[in-house]
Parts: sequence; structure tokens; C-alpha cells
Amino acid sequence: MIMYDKILLPIDLNHKQSWEKALPTALNLCQTYQASLHIVTVVPDFGMPLVGGFFPREFAEQAKKNISDGLKAFVAEHVPKGVKVQRIVADGKAYEAILRVARKLDVDLIVMASHKRKRLEDYLLGTNALRVVQQSKRSVMIIR
Repeated sequence: MIMYDKILLPIDLNHKQSWEKALPTALNLCQTYQASLHIVTVVPDFGMPLVGGFFPREFAEQAKKNISDGLKAFVAEHVPKGVKVQRIVADGKAYEAILRVARKLDVDLIVMASHKRKRLEDYLLGTNALRVVQQSKRSVMIIR
């Protein structure tokens, strides 16, 4: 029988479709298996030389603080009190950050939403979901 101890849920606070269907599934699994939920949201890497030159030095820190505050409010509103939850703000490319966090936390399952894109392979999964599925050593559940 498959059991889960740690479940990772990547979300984009600015796009409801990134969590609208995936969150209930992840919560159900957490409650069923008494697993902990690890919610990650990814901010772009403002430290990159090409990008960083366009923003003030403190911009990245302020952006991470704002996103962290938003994630805290999201959890308070959407995650029941009985679920053990960890909020994570990561930076970089979305799929790389998701995979990095999954490895670091040694999660059992990544639950993520997918949405339609323009290219055929992206249409089936979505760019980040496709890359996570292809590169993850952990189980990945894609929610449509």
C-alpha cells in the first residue's frame, strides 16, 4: 500500500488555477495519510545579472517578503488547522525550484496543477508540470 509522509504542493499565488483543484487533492491526501503539506511558491531570480540590473538591490528581498506574507495569508485562509503545513518561498526557474525543494525536503509526492498551453506537449501538461514529471525522482500527481 502506498503511503505518504510529505506532500509538496507548488502554487502561484497570482494564478488561482495553479491551486484551485490541486489544493483539495493535496489536503485530502494529507488528511488520509496524516502527511505534512509543504506549499512552495517560486519567485523569479532577480539576482541574475541580466535581470538584477533593472531592479534596486532591495527589490528582491522586498518581493520575497511580500510573497511570504501572501503565502502565510493563503495558508491561513485555505488550509485547515489540523493539517501540518510548511510554507516555502523559493527562487529561480519554477520547475528547477520545485525539484530542488522536493529533493531538499525528501518529499514522497508532488501534487501540482496543469493547464493548457499552445504547443502540443505543453497542451497536454503545461511547461513546468512537464519538466517536473520528466525530471523528478519522486512521484508526481498532475491535477487537471
